[in-house]
Amino acid sequence: MKIIDYMQRYDYEQLVFCCDTGTGLNAIIAIHDTTLGPALGGARMWPYQSEEAAILDVLRLARAMTYKAAAAGLNLGGGKAVIIGDPAKDKSIGLFRSLGRFIESLNGRYITTEDVGTSIDDMQHIRAETTHVTGLPLSWGSSGDTSPLTGFGVYQGMKACVKEVFGADSLQGRTVAIQGFGKVGSHLARYLHDEGARIVATDVNEEASQRAQQEFGATLVNADEIYDVECDVFSPCALGAVLNARTIPRLKCQIVAGGANNQLEEDEDGDRLQQRGILYAPDYIINAGGIINISVELTGYDPELARTQVAEIYHTMARVIALAKLEGISTARAADRLARNRIEEARRVRRIYL
Repeated sequence: MKIIDYMQRYDYEQLVFCCDTGTGLNAIIAIHDTTLGPALGGARMWPYQSEEAAILDVLRLARAMTYKAAAAGLNLGGGKAVIIGDPAKDKSIGLFRSLGRFIESLNGRYITTEDVGTSIDDMQHIRAETTHVTGLPLSWGSSGDTSPLTGFGVYQGMKACVKEVFGADSLQGRTVAIQGFGKVGSHLARYLHDEGARIVATDVNEEASQRAQQEFGATLVNADEIYDVECDVFSPCALGAVLNARTIPRLKCQIVAGGANNQLEEDEDGDRLQQRGILYAPDYIINAGGIINISVELTGYDPELARTQVAEIYHTMARVIALAKLEGISTARAADRLARNRIEEARRVRRIYL
């Protein structure tokens, strides 16, 4: 992988390697674009198999955050941090405080929050070294766990897709196959269950799978079988790159709408879904509930305002569908166009010195 070439191709601003032998920290921070405002994105902890895998993941995630913020109408840019390590074994207070010092050195260009493998407690340790962190406990006047509103946003985006395909946005009687039953998948399942949807679920964690069955009456399948489930909606809610040339031909659904980031392995996979007649809800459009929630926190947290703004994901998804139909392009490309247009408008304004 030629890192500089990749960064130039997709207009990245900065890639920061953070190493601290004293705490064992090995982390990478990527800042994609700050045209609209400071780069916001979570700090993920994952046992990457190689440095290249970690670099590619943080770059892809940062770019997705730029588009997510832009499409949601937020005055924020896109960034991300990844910590190379096993969250079950390698966490320490010192490690997160060290990351906090590196974030502080960026002088507000990057704001972090929790992500896969990190928690509110971890954010508190980062907060000891920098103010550029969100997703802190409610008792601190912050928004707390962002996954409830992320799940709510995915639910709203899914309903917009169901309306487009079936003529009404009710999920009653619809079958939804959820891949990944973590925090976001669980919150999504609750909304679906309450509306009368049938749930098929899989998770690599046996405890999470059992919870899906016990709480929501989900039918359980193994990890690979989820792609072959006959359903109305396939909902990826785990890790990314699950929609690709190998899995898309196997799908037996009419809609793909889930909470995972970077669901498409490559840009052309959005076209592959369109060619199969499957309506795709671009991940950064419908999983924007977390970043919307945090944007409200940055100006003084109001939970009712946050929920109202997240509910607008329904209408954002509808606009993406309308543009895709008008231009004859995939919803993935339509979403990218909406996001890029907003960024370009801001760049034109900022050329004027005031």
